[in-house]
Amino acid sequence: MKNKRQAEILRIIESVDVETQEQLLSELERCGIHSTQATISRDIKELHLVKELTGYGSYKYAVSERKLSKNFAGRLRNIFKEGVTSFDRAQNIVVVKTMPGLAAAAGAALDGMEIPDMVGSLAGDDTVILIMRTNEAAAEFCAEIHTMLK
Repeated sequence: MKNKRQAEILRIIESVDVETQEQLLSELERCGIHSTQATISRDIKELHLVKELTGYGSYKYAVSERKLSKNFAGRLRNIFKEGVTSFDRAQNIVVVKTMPGLAAAAGAALDGMEIPDMVGSLAGDDTVILIMRTNEAAAEFCAEIHTMLK
């Protein structure tokens, strides 16, 4: 339920200028999702939503530009600490090796990170394959992984 609600919140703030938590609650109710102000407040914090100025002088909720780097770094460190054994790339493909049975979890976490230029992923038992848009994107992602493992 939480994932569905948070996904709907992200969809709403992309399509509607939401200025208040009350307005967000109303939009969620229109979609058939009932919640409380306290829950919405926690969702806003977890999703790293911020208020940004619109062209009309009012404010609206938006995803923080820093969200990607914060979530990316923290989640990736946790994944690697828990079971990634190696990584490498071949052109635009990044291969991440894990301990047996952990590839699906690592792949799901990587998918949830909204990695720029990642087209998709495929996970087996101990291997995750990430398809990046370009060779350069794969190299940049591997460099980021390398930096985090230091």
